[in-house]
Amino acid sequence: MKICVVGTGYVGLVGAAVFSDWGNDVVGVDINAEKIERIKKGDMPIFEPSLSEIVLKNISEGRLSFTTSLSEGVKKSDIIFICVGTPQSEAGDADLSFVWKVAEDIGKCLDGYKVIVVKSTVPVGTNEIVKKKIKENLTYNVDFDVVSNPEFLREGYSVEDMRNPERTVIGSDSEKALSIMRELYSHLERPIVECDLRSAEMIKYASNAFLASKISFINEMAQLCERSGADVSTVAKGMGLDSRIGPKFLNAGIGYGGSCFPKDVSALYKTSTNQDYDFRLLRGVIEVNKLQREYFVNKISRYFDGNLSGKTIGVLGLSFKENTDDVRESVAMGVVKHLRGLGAKIKAFDPEAMYNAKKVLGEVSVDYCLDKYEVMHDSDALVILTEWKDFSNLDLDKVKSLLKEPVIFDGRNVLDRKKVESAGFVYFAVGKRTNGTELLDKKSSSGSGVILRDGK
Repeated sequence: MKICVVGTGYVGLVGAAVFSDWGNDVVGVDINAEKIERIKKGDMPIFEPSLSEIVLKNISEGRLSFTTSLSEGVKKSDIIFICVGTPQSEAGDADLSFVWKVAEDIGKCLDGYKVIVVKSTVPVGTNEIVKKKIKENLTYNVDFDVVSNPEFLREGYSVEDMRNPERTVIGSDSEKALSIMRELYSHLERPIVECDLRSAEMIKYASNAFLASKISFINEMAQLCERSGADVSTVAKGMGLDSRIGPKFLNAGIGYGGSCFPKDVSALYKTSTNQDYDFRLLRGVIEVNKLQREYFVNKISRYFDGNLSGKTIGVLGLSFKENTDDVRESVAMGVVKHLRGLGAKIKAFDPEAMYNAKKVLGEVSVDYCLDKYEVMHDSDALVILTEWKDFSNLDLDKVKSLLKEPVIFDGRNVLDRKKVESAGFVYFAVGKRTNGTELLDKKSSSGSGVILRDGK
């Protein structure tokens, strides 16, 4: 099949690569000429495992090309995927300006029947407006159909998810368009959900909001476990073995972040208010996520008796999750900014996100280190903020020799509590009573330290 993919971000670039790897003729379109040239040379603008190899392979085999000309991409294709960003606006809803612009430009380029597929995450009713905008901008009197085909890709695993999706959602009111989309995905041995446009749009938001709710729930349980003496990791394991619940997204930590969950939860809540309904649960999810990182920073502050001025904090992890260089809405970045605002100097390392983090944080009170152990040298404490696998295999004796004080704040529960405490560290985790928790309790009982939320 002949496919045009508009937008070469995480969704568009991965989509173009995998579509071509399936044997289709694909052209990727982006207005950023510098980005297009980088991609052609195999220099990916994003870090995603195996992506570069797939792109270069399909370019060399003649199935994949890239251009800055939307007209060229549209005229060469039968299916056009819109994969542009829908960032959060100041009002909390989705900013659809990029989607509107692409829809208008596609209308001007259409020279025959095409299926226009919106893969970007968009609120209910957007595809109908896309159809209207295309129709209003048609140069020629041609037919077309609009399809909603939301993506469910996890950054760091998006190639795998694109190749082997758990389900494919196709929303359309056209049997002709549905037939073409079925053919595109016919080789996948996973369920295809066919539905109307609005239900397809809502499935995406409902999925992300539910997963975010699951994270906030286990983080609230972590607060209760830490206070009562239970271990949230054990609680999560026991819960996850129930097939009705499942183990995924039950890892307690410092909250969710990234380019999807924060904006999608906010956008869905805005949709609810637009429909004269107060989605109270989502309000709670958003609040819990914000408070979780504040609670973690309070632990660090309390340990140093409320004074971080002049302290050096070694930080492992800046990306919003492992296996990506994406720092958008990264909780790790938020914690770093908070610590820096309290007067701390930061020494930081991330396997992939250093360049992107530096663009956001700058160099004021932040030293960017070459490896994980350089972070610890002469630091007053070690803080783990991203769950990179490499961070769970620390040489504890080496860590202890490098730190000024043997104290670790583990915001992702990647370390083994017993091993860390046995090695002589003061250890803080999330949702577990550790020797660090008991130390802070003693400070509270003696009247020292900073008050945590809920008066604890």
